[in-house]
Amino acid sequence: MNKPPVQALPVIVSLLGLVGLWALAARLGNDPSILPTPGTVWQILLEEIANGEWQTHMLATSGRVAAAFALAMGFGTALGLVMGLNETVNRWLSAWLLVLLNIPALVVIVLCYLWIGLNEVAAITAVALNKTAMVAVTIREGVQARDAALADLGRVFEMRRLTYLRHVLWPQLWPFVATAMRNGLAIIWKIVLVVEFLGRSNGVGFQIHLYFQLFETGYVLAYALSFTGLMLLIDFGLIRNLENRANHWRVVSI
Repeated sequence: MNKPPVQALPVIVSLLGLVGLWALAARLGNDPSILPTPGTVWQILLEEIANGEWQTHMLATSGRVAAAFALAMGFGTALGLVMGLNETVNRWLSAWLLVLLNIPALVVIVLCYLWIGLNEVAAITAVALNKTAMVAVTIREGVQARDAALADLGRVFEMRRLTYLRHVLWPQLWPFVATAMRNGLAIIWKIVLVVEFLGRSNGVGFQIHLYFQLFETGYVLAYALSFTGLMLLIDFGLIRNLENRANHWRVVSI
């Protein structure tokens, strides 16, 4: 029960060290218009929270991240399973995945805005498309790396397909799913900011665009770092716990 705080200590100390380096750089630079101090950015963040602006834009961005994440994980996992289990499908669709993986995110965003319009559907579709291929590749690799002996065991006992997926394949896939979730969350929120920067009227990316035009570095940092902090909390509080649970069966078996 005391293990999580011990594991969290290096993370906290490391982040405090990063803030210390930031404070030192701001002090040496002595130019708040280029690099304000952590205290100045903190005060800006408190002011934005007090007037309600921060909550409005954080909720807008969080909603887009959640929707795009759910779509990318859902479609990517399904596609990865099919490609991993069926070699014929894998041969035909591998080239498609390579195309999606290598098209720059900016191009996908611009095309979705041109084809669908400057709306929420285009924004979420662009983000989901950018991540679906990466999820599919990760899940496909997990399926192909499954234990052949366990697969043979399923055939010997004539397991139904759903029973095999649930009790044999899925436990082996969990580490790959957790990896896809972590990488997906890290990438998706960055792409969401670009989407908002280019074509939305609210959200953290929109605010960064606004304050970039006004040369307000402190406000840019306040919004960017606060959302980064939220993503760190989700990673350490949720995804890492899921990842530990996913790998627990391997530790027990050893």
